[in-house]
This record gives sequence, structure tokens and C-alpha cells, in this order.
Amino acid sequence: MLSGSLDRLLLRDQEAKMVRCYPPEPEFTDKTAAEKKVWEFLRRSLPEDALLFHSVQLRHQRAEHEIDLLVLMPGVGVAVIEVKGGLISVENGTWYQSGSKDKHALKQSPMAQVQSASHALRELLGTHMGTRFTSRIADVVCFPYTDWPEDYSSVGLPRDLVIDRDQVEQLVAHLHTAIEERGVGSSTLAAEFAERMVRHLSGDTGPFGASAAEVDYAQAMSNEDVQEMLTSGQSTLLSCTRSLTRVQYLGGAGSGKTWMAMKKAKDLAKDGKRVGIFCYNKGLGLYLQSEVETWRQNKPVHVGEFHEYARKLGVPDGSGPEYFEVELPQHLLALASKLPEAQKLDAVIVDEAQDFASSWWEALLACTKDPANGEVYAFMDDRQDVYRRWDGQFSSEGTPLVPIHVDDNLRNTRRIADTFKEIMGHHSKLRGGEGCAVRYVNCATEDAVDVASDCIDALLDEGWANNQIALLTTNRRHPIHQDHFDNSTIDSEYWPAFHRDEEEFYGHVLGFKGLEHSVVVLCVNGFKDMERATEQLYVGFSRARSLLVVVGDKELIDEASGANRQISLNAALEWWPYGETASG
Repeated sequence: MLSGSLDRLLLRDQEAKMVRCYPPEPEFTDKTAAEKKVWEFLRRSLPEDALLFHSVQLRHQRAEHEIDLLVLMPGVGVAVIEVKGGLISVENGTWYQSGSKDKHALKQSPMAQVQSASHALRELLGTHMGTRFTSRIADVVCFPYTDWPEDYSSVGLPRDLVIDRDQVEQLVAHLHTAIEERGVGSSTLAAEFAERMVRHLSGDTGPFGASAAEVDYAQAMSNEDVQEMLTSGQSTLLSCTRSLTRVQYLGGAGSGKTWMAMKKAKDLAKDGKRVGIFCYNKGLGLYLQSEVETWRQNKPVHVGEFHEYARKLGVPDGSGPEYFEVELPQHLLALASKLPEAQKLDAVIVDEAQDFASSWWEALLACTKDPANGEVYAFMDDRQDVYRRWDGQFSSEGTPLVPIHVDDNLRNTRRIADTFKEIMGHHSKLRGGEGCAVRYVNCATEDAVDVASDCIDALLDEGWANNQIALLTTNRRHPIHQDHFDNSTIDSEYWPAFHRDEEEFYGHVLGFKGLEHSVVVLCVNGFKDMERATEQLYVGFSRARSLLVVVGDKELIDEASGANRQISLNAALEWWPYGETASG
């Protein structure tokens, strides 16, 4: 009796240490006996934190793929394995599989088969998880009943990516080598990221029994796909208002105004009209330009900053607040009276129009063919008037703009939008997915920049891609941001790198208006002007699509949150980037 109980305990302990498998007990047939052999060996040999999947079905565009075996090894990477039983051979470029009954040609090489499935997997995971897949991933073929030549050489199938009968017992070691030496990707696989992958790979209807953090991640994974779908739906609103030629589109943060501005410009340019699309911020201007560059049809005659348009027409260069606020619009107004009719604009579109002063509007409209009644489309949120230029009027003369309200918040998850919904007003509807909890890191104002920088490292360890993360400050620039100013590389390196989506971004909330990122670490390192602090917080909180991390002193944030606490962290999860709670 004692011996039997001990045996059962040992067996239970052995099973507890086994790798997690999806499904736990796959159903194998006579045709998949080779897969069963390899699967059973991997289940016994992989490290305890690894995850093993059998028969992962993929639907990528119109193509269907199946991955025989998929291995996730946290701290290492991912292996995609194609298993072929029987005797495998290549003759005159054709692959053959021989069994007990016949020998038949394969439709394609096993390596081409696994590469196609692996490519589809990377793209699908990036789409569904809202994060570019950057972990190392290797494509491997396994022939458990074939002795493959050791000196085999092929441009399409490196020998070290073939595991034959004699190598099966060292399968895990071979996978390690394949991932580290042949794997595509820039980083090892984070354990947290592997856990986020499970739901999409297993096809579960929900993360039942998962931790609270895993549930949060699962809810946020497809949020950005939903946002894209909802934003495209704003074209209906543009269609309904197409007969209006002077419109003021009023919407809160994340309501798709920039998308609508671009769509309007595209439609007008397609009709052959001379269109200018304008903004104030350099970052937004470069984004608009990068989007227009992809158009194959007629393009606007100007895309970007209002001040660059004035300089392009011949306004003398200058610098300083007096030049931008007073002298430049006066020069442009004088120049507009001499502008040839053929160079004037048929329509003006302004994104983030609350950033424009009345004098700018007057000078800009003077460059149109019909300043009093011509086509004008202003996309704005007067609650983001961080520059205090908007006085409620775009022009003192001419046909007024018809106000059209754009109420839905499409960009942010609901948990993010909940933090600033009071400032948007009760008409706003939160259309994003639930998402993961907003995180709050409590620290002294003078420590905020250092702590926020450490948050990026912690997020990278969780599996977020570096080009998905933006760190925004509210006062002084982050040192990396400041270096670009000191070295005069803002135009040549800083903004171009952001729009190439290459790495994490360091900026200031004022320069990030109209832009967005999957993850935003908002570093509240003080305010130059407390009278504008509420607007700055509103801009900063609303830039994140999927995850918002707020770093700073709670009392300062509460003070800056406006009357009746229009911006609130009450529902935020207190977090600490150093692997411990703030209190621990």
C-alpha cells in the first residue's frame, strides 16, 4: 500500500513538472504517428516554463496553414516545426515521402511549407495582439524516421535546420541552436508575451482561470483592430455632410478627426481641387506628409505646417514668438493680395484647428480664391487649447462654419478613456475595447524622468515592442529628446525616426498633439504653467491606444486635473517597474 502511494505521488510530481501542452492530450492517428513521437519527446524534454502546441490552424488572408508543432521557450524564442514521417528524400528537385505502401511526391518542400506557416503566424499575432512580433523565431523540419546526410547542402534548406532520426533525442538542444543562430527577430521571448500568445494560439473562447493581468491583456489584444474598423466608419459622417462647404468638426480626443481630415483632403484632391491641409505641430505635419506620400491620385498642393506654407510662398524666415504669432501672418496677408489666381487654394483643411490664432486664419483664407465663402473644413477639440490661441472664432468675416459634432472616442481603450471622459462631456461615447488597466507609478516629481525611463525597460521585459512605446514629458524634455535639440537633429533624425516606427519615442505632450502610440508612458515632471496643466494632462492621457502608464506625484496630478477632477486615476492600478510594489 505504501509503495503504491509513493508511486502515485512520484507520478503526480512528474506530471506537474511537464511542459504545458495545447491541447493537453492531442488526438493522433496512424497518419500522424511521427508527430506523436516528436510531441511526446518534447513534452518530456522541454523546460517547465515552455509551452507546446500541436496542430495550430492558421487562416492568413485567403491561405490556410497548419503548424504541426509549435514550441514557445521563454527567455529563448519560438520554434515552428514541420514533421514528416516515413522516408524523406529529394530527387531532381522534387521531394518524396515513402511509406509502407507507396512513394509519393510532396506538393512543396517541408521547409517552404513551414516558412509559409511561420510568416503567417508572425503577421497574425502582430495583428491580433496589437504589437509587432519581434521575438526570435526559427523554422525547423523534423524527419524522425529518416537518416539525413550530414554533408547535405542546399540554398533553401540549411542542414542545421533539419532534425533527423539520430538527432531527435537532442531535439531541444537543436531547437535552442536553431533559434539563437538562425532565428528571425531581435529579442528573446518574454514569459509575459508568451502567456499573451496562448489565447490566440489555442483558440479558447476566454481566459478562464487566468490571472487578472492575463485577463486584462486578453481584453486589449484586439483593441487596435477594432479602433481601425471604427475610424473607417467616420467616412459615413463625411458623406452625410459633403454638401456643406464650411464646416467645423468638433470632437474629443481619439474621435478620428485626423483620419477624417485626411479623407476629406483626398476626396477634394481627387476632384481636381487645389487643396491645402494645414496644422501647427511639426510631428503632426510630418505624419500627414507621410500619409499623403502613399496616395496614387492627385495630392494636395500643401501638406503640413501653416508656417512652412507661408515660407514656401515667400514670407521671410524668422524665429521667436513675435515672428510666428504676429509678423509671419502679417507678411502672408500682404503677400496674398499679390498671389496669382492660379496659385490660390480652392479649399482649406486644418487639423487641430484650435491651435490656430485668428490672425493665422485671416492670412490663410486670404490665400484662397473665395476668402468669404470658399471651402473650409476645421477639425478641432477646443478642450485641447494648450496654446491659448483659440478665441471661438475662425474668422470675423464671411460665411460662418457649420458645427458638426464627432462624439465617439475610437482611439483609446475604455479604461484609458475613462480617465478623461469627464473633460470630454456626457455626449462622448467610448467605443474602444475594455483593455488592460491604466497603471500609475507614484514618485517624486524630481524622480519622474528616471522612473519613467525604467518603466520602458519593464514594459520591454513584458513583451511590448520598443517601437510601440512613447515616453512623453509634461515639463522639461527627456535627455534623449533634449540631445536632438542640442545637436540640431530634430528635422534630420528625430521626427523621421518616429515616422519610420523604428524604436521607442521620447517627446513632449505639446509636440505629440494629433499623434498616438500603442503604449504611452506619461512622465508628469512638472508644469511650466499650471493654468494649462489640465489641457496637457488631457492630451497626454489620450495619446495611448492600448496601455497608459502615468508616472509622477499624485498630489501634483490631482492639482492639475482641473475643476471637479476632470481627469482621474481613481481606477488606475498602482504599479512599480522594479519588480516590487511601491509599498514593498
